Amino acid sequence: MYSILKSAHSGWRYIVLILLVVAVINALSGWLGKKTYTEGNRKLNVFTLISAHIQFLIGLVLYFFSPLTKLPMSDTIGRYFKAEHTSMMLIAIILITVGNSKSKKVADAVAKHRTIAVFFGLALVIIIVSILMMTKSVPGRSFFGVS
Repeated sequence: MYSILKSAHSGWRYIVLILLVVAVINALSGWLGKKTYTEGNRKLNVFTLISAHIQFLIGLVLYFFSPLTKLPMSDTIGRYFKAEHTSMMLIAIILITVGNSKSKKVADAVAKHRTIAVFFGLALVIIIVSILMMTKSVPGRSFFGVS
């Protein structure tokens, strides 16, 4: 069960990353190009939100079953998975959720794009930084490798 969830969590990150990158590029294009906010934009943002929440839920289950979170905080790997990875991903999920929620409340199309670009963009940066930190903290892990 643990290995299945770990593989799912490692593989699902690509879906989240791809959707986040596409959503941020799309939002930047809409913001800077002063484009209308379409139903396709809304759906992309919602799919990004849903995929990130699925990833977070899988990660939450893993947090309680993983032997890595049982390591002491003095261990680099234990600290990374107990504190750093978990807190950074929680912040990213909050940014994605707040960004999507705020964009729904804004009437102006350009402001909707700007809100998504800022919040989703910050979440994307945090996720990439967290993955890069993992490659430094955990031997044998790579940015693109499924572990």
